[in-house]
Amino acid sequence: MCGIVGCIGVEKPQKYLMEGLKELEYRGYDSAGIAIVDNKELKIIKAVGKLKNLERKLDQVKFENPKLGIGHTRWATHGKPTEINAHPHSGQFSAVVHNGIIENYQEIKKFLEEKNINFVSQTDTEVIVKLFEYYCNGDPFEAFKKTIEKIEGAYAILLITKKEPEKIFFAKKGSPLIVAKNSKGIYFASSDAPLIGYAKHAHYLEDGEYGYVSENEIHIYKKNLIISPEFKDLPTDKESAKKQGFRFYMEKEIYEQFDVLKETVLGRNTEDGIKFDELDKKFFEGVSNIIISACGTSYHAGLVGKYLIERNAKIRVDVEVASELRYRNPLLTKDTLFIVISQSGETADTLETLKMAKKAGLKTLALCNVDNSSIVREADKTILLRAGIEKGVASTKAFATQVMTLWMLSDYLADKNEFEAINEAIEATKVDNSLHEKIKRLSKRYLHGHGFFFIGRDIFYPLALEGALKLKEISYIHAEGYPAGEMKHGPIALADPELFVVALLSKNILYEKTKSNIEELVARDATVLTVSSEFIEMTDDYVKIKKTNHPMVEFFEMMVITQLLALEVAVRMGNDVDMPRNLAKSVTVE
Repeated sequence: MCGIVGCIGVEKPQKYLMEGLKELEYRGYDSAGIAIVDNKELKIIKAVGKLKNLERKLDQVKFENPKLGIGHTRWATHGKPTEINAHPHSGQFSAVVHNGIIENYQEIKKFLEEKNINFVSQTDTEVIVKLFEYYCNGDPFEAFKKTIEKIEGAYAILLITKKEPEKIFFAKKGSPLIVAKNSKGIYFASSDAPLIGYAKHAHYLEDGEYGYVSENEIHIYKKNLIISPEFKDLPTDKESAKKQGFRFYMEKEIYEQFDVLKETVLGRNTEDGIKFDELDKKFFEGVSNIIISACGTSYHAGLVGKYLIERNAKIRVDVEVASELRYRNPLLTKDTLFIVISQSGETADTLETLKMAKKAGLKTLALCNVDNSSIVREADKTILLRAGIEKGVASTKAFATQVMTLWMLSDYLADKNEFEAINEAIEATKVDNSLHEKIKRLSKRYLHGHGFFFIGRDIFYPLALEGALKLKEISYIHAEGYPAGEMKHGPIALADPELFVVALLSKNILYEKTKSNIEELVARDATVLTVSSEFIEMTDDYVKIKKTNHPMVEFFEMMVITQLLALEVAVRMGNDVDMPRNLAKSVTVE
């Protein structure tokens, strides 16, 4: 979740780079940096934290005749948010910025280290510039081509070098990259927003396209064939451009979950099992039970974690609502690991329970999306979620990364290897356009009842809670999540044609039991939408998921469906999806 900019042939390139990075800061602000060719010298300025820190350092640098430059704002994926790990990464005579994942970076790094080439960062990106310089014995463009042929994964790359001080090399595969041109120069960015006001038309690079730009020319290749740029009109509204064509940030963030989860598991889900650079097994010595403390969506993720950790690792887990726990005088024994979950790292109730656990002498672990936040600073250990900035108030991708991280933690504690299942679950979050269209059409039937029940069993019960929360947050329609087996203990009294039920029916966990619970509601004439791989004829509506042997794969596909349903119902109600009434993104009050 990083932002990239570049320019050539522009007076004061550092001005465009900084303005462009400000437009991309929502994509990450752990660190930022720029690299500029100035009188054939390479000047690199980097800073940790928000862009104002980089701006202060840049003000101290004197440029003589700057011709071109590249810039980057980073959301840390692997490698801590330090100045060393910040982009641009450099070698002896070159610098690179990169968004994406180099999947075979360890293999390349080992190859280069055997050639006595040293690395200074913890990132995958550094291998790009070091490999380029290894190949660069003659024509730099040939060296660049060899480099991108060698690397595997997803990437958007801009590279500059003193050996070709009047060119920027670029490549795109899987991560967005745009090139635009006006009468003064050529510009790069990873989304539209930085380009607006500088150019009116842009070429949106396709996967597999690469090349270089000079002061007035764009050279694009694909499979060694020259490609003519296809210029399209840029948007005129910067805020709209940041949404990348989506109607709302929340919609964009639902679609981003596939890429975000790939970053969440990067370097952690390996063919040899789960690995956390942040943890070692000694940290868990003496732990016989776990308390998870969280609020709202994070609390629901914690409930999923309870099922997974108890099932896989055989460790007792209690999940607590932080606002209740902090005032309850709970029994906190030193054989307890205290886990807190927070998107922002500033959730007041959760932070206070963490302080309470620390005071009681418990080991503490934070699952958090924002490094250097209050919760991260307070906890003994932290696993960063790598969700990127989440602008929609109703959390989607942060919840996805919380659940995925808890799943990996359960496997880590159990020494269990579910490499393929985790990858399959990530694939399940890829939004299918026909599915989204079906949910759009279904949503018009679910607007005017007296409320919703979301029902499920086992891990699908907390997903039912989360589905109900998403709907009520943005549609303002009353919704509740229930364990499906609890319907007959009171709630079924509300069943009638105006009660809408979303039934999460797993083929892998308690299928027949849950099916019977659905039939009980159908018999009372409730309006039921079933989400399952198995068609249930008697229910009113049905959304099909893929058949799988693993319940967590079902979980992640159902998660996306409940998010899309909430979104489309809210859109039909005419609500502001990104900023629902009465809510805030980071709850820093009691």
